[in-house]
Amino acid sequence: MQAFDSDYDEPVINAVRQLAEARGVPMAQIALAWVLRNPLISAPVVGATKPHHLQQAVDALALRLSDEEAAALQAPYTNAGPSWF
Repeated sequence: MQAFDSDYDEPVINAVRQLAEARGVPMAQIALAWVLRNPLISAPVVGATKPHHLQQAVDALALRLSDEEAAALQAPYTNAGPSWF
């Protein structure tokens, strides 16, 4: 069972991938940069399982997304609720 990805997630993943490729950074940095700019998230959780994940998280602190980039990441999002029910 894949509890954290569904068909609803694919357009968002594609938007993150496209921006990461345009910026020349890993997708994780784009995702963390979005989390860090989101005022509704007070404590981002970094699920590092390998040493390079920690470096990517640190590097995301310096990555600033423009309003247009953030909007492009949010545009394909559809609130479908939890996929594991």
